[in-house]
Amino acid sequence: MSSGMIDVHAHLLPGFYVEQATAAGHTHPDGMGSWPAWSVETHLDLMDRNDIATAMLSMSSPGVHFGDDKAARLLARQVNEYAAELTRDHPDRFGSFASLPLPDVDGALEEIRFAFDELGADGVALLTHTQGVYLGDRRLEPVFAELDRRQAVVFLHPTSPVCWEQSALGRPRPMIEYIFDTARTVTDLLMAGVLTRHPNLRVIVPHCGGALPVLADRIGEFMRLFLPTQKPPVPDGVQQLRGLYYDIAGTAFPRQVPALLQLVDPDRVLFGSDYCWTPPPLADAHIAAINAAESPVQGTTWRSLTTANAERLFPGRVR
Repeated sequence: MSSGMIDVHAHLLPGFYVEQATAAGHTHPDGMGSWPAWSVETHLDLMDRNDIATAMLSMSSPGVHFGDDKAARLLARQVNEYAAELTRDHPDRFGSFASLPLPDVDGALEEIRFAFDELGADGVALLTHTQGVYLGDRRLEPVFAELDRRQAVVFLHPTSPVCWEQSALGRPRPMIEYIFDTARTVTDLLMAGVLTRHPNLRVIVPHCGGALPVLADRIGEFMRLFLPTQKPPVPDGVQQLRGLYYDIAGTAFPRQVPALLQLVDPDRVLFGSDYCWTPPPLADAHIAAINAAESPVQGTTWRSLTTANAERLFPGRVR
C-alpha cells in the first residue's frame, strides 16, 4: 500500500478552458466570484504538503458543453488530451476522469472510446445534468451501456440545477444547490433503473452523498410506492445506494461523515480534496479535520482507510 492518499475529487483548470468557458458566458461560474487559480505546480505543492500520493483529475462545473455539440466535442477532446499529458508527465501523481460532450450521445460514445482506448483514462466524470438532461434520461442509455461494458468508474459532479435562477436566491450555487442536484440525479438513476440495468458501473458520489444519507429511506419508500413490481425483484433504493462509492470532499466533519456512515459501510468511502475549487487554506483545514477524526475501523486512520478503498477501485494506481 502506498503511503500517501489517493484523491478522487480533484480538479484541473487549464487556461484554454477558462478562456472558452468565459467566452461562452461563464464569467462568474455557478455564482462564484471568479475562476480560481490553478497550475500543475500549485497542485503538486498542495499534494506534497498534505501527503497526497495521487490525484484523479476531472473537470468541474460548468463542464464542456456550452450549447453547441461540435464545440463541445472539440473542447472535451482538448481537455482529455491535456489531462492525459499530465498523467504521462507525472505518472505517479496524476490520474484522470475523462470529460464527455453530453448530452451529445454520439459524441460521448466516441469520446469514451478515445479516452479509454487511446488515452488510458481511469474513468469518466459526469455532471449531474447537461443542458437539462439528468442522468436517468433514456437518451443516455447507450452511454451507460458502454460504460457498463467497460466496467468503468463513473465520477459524478454537481452543477447548477436547471431552476437555479429561482432556487439559488442569488447565492453561490455550490453552497446548497450542488448538494441537492447530486441527490436529484442519483435519485433519477435509481428511479429510472439505470443502476440495476448496468450493475458493472462503479459510481462515485461526491460530497458525502450530498443530501442522500438523510433522504435514503424516503427515496426507498417512494420507489416501493410508485414503481411497478419488477420481476425478478431488484435491490431496493437503500440497497442500491449502499452499493455506490462516496467521497468526503468538503465539510465532511463533524456532521456529514457520521450521517454517511449510517447509510454505507466504511469500505465505500473515498478521500477527496475538491482542489482547486476549494482554496488551499480550506483544503488544508478539511484534511486536518480528516486527520484528527477517529476512524470507524479499528486499527486504521481515515487516511489509510480511504487509501485502501481507492487502491481496490484503481488497482493500476497502486505504486
